[in-house]
Amino acid sequence: MSHAGNQRWLNIGNLGRVVHLTWRNGLDETETAEVFDLLAAAERADGVAPVGEHVILRLRSHRGVSEQIEPVQADVAGSEHFVIRADGGELAGYAHVDTEGESRGEPLVAELAVHPRFRENGIGTQLVAALLERAEIPVEPDDEGDSYRLRIWSHGLLAAAVRLADRFGFTRVRELWRMGRELSGAELDEPVLPEGVAIRGFRVGEDEPELVRVNHLAFSWHPEQGGMTEAELREKEGLDWFDPAGFLLAVDDADRLLGFHWTKIHPDGSGEVYVVGVDPNTQGSGLGRALTLAGLRYLREVGCPRVLLYVEADNGPAVSVYRRLGFERWDVDAQLGR
Repeated sequence: MSHAGNQRWLNIGNLGRVVHLTWRNGLDETETAEVFDLLAAAERADGVAPVGEHVILRLRSHRGVSEQIEPVQADVAGSEHFVIRADGGELAGYAHVDTEGESRGEPLVAELAVHPRFRENGIGTQLVAALLERAEIPVEPDDEGDSYRLRIWSHGLLAAAVRLADRFGFTRVRELWRMGRELSGAELDEPVLPEGVAIRGFRVGEDEPELVRVNHLAFSWHPEQGGMTEAELREKEGLDWFDPAGFLLAVDDADRLLGFHWTKIHPDGSGEVYVVGVDPNTQGSGLGRALTLAGLRYLREVGCPRVLLYVEADNGPAVSVYRRLGFERWDVDAQLGR
């Protein structure tokens, strides 16, 4: 399949019929709704979401095309899509490709899902093969060392995903741990703030520039979080779960932002340590721990029975802090590279 939006008919596994694989540089509203339905079905079956929040936000804001374009002029908002349909038209498989860093020589980053009704029929195999072709990587593993041109997220490291990655010679290049702890009835220390520092809530329409500034300083090393823009922050302010009362800012006596703890409450009532960031100039002051405790106490006060967070597995200092706060590893998301 070429990058130019061509289409391919495939005989797939035990389905006994032909499926249709297409590349898209955009989805219309109907297709986007179908993708959300597929992702929800996969999450119900697996107990873990098949794609990350980044993809969900892209899909919600996507305003692409509904037909293949020949030749392709450009991708839309850094997203491309592979769609597999059964011959009856049902959406059987989907892959999202983040191409935002491609022009800078960064790898393509993909996430994919197969509808539970169509599994064990080679659809995941066809999606991965199409992704490799898009990244101009031979399907058979070669000796490219660690110069990865394609990375695929495996959320929860499910057995089927591991088998698929092994089949195509992918290497685990990054791990994101999901850690959690119970909050109901928990004893949580009182936050000890540095002298002259106070915690207040986020003010929508006022605090965005300073929040983005400190976030960039705190996460300059992070491949996703560090690049957050004011526009992306405002987009998240429009999400159902956003609540400025749970967005805690640490400020000095001149109201200059030093750090923040952005909490999140999930539909099942679980809380999340969504982002904790501090200005590097404050490191060593205990501000990060104080902000974390303040957020945990807030989540407990609003009735969250448990709390979770995501942390890079190789961020030893952060993992140690969270373990001292009672968090344990629940599961793992991995980025697999070719």
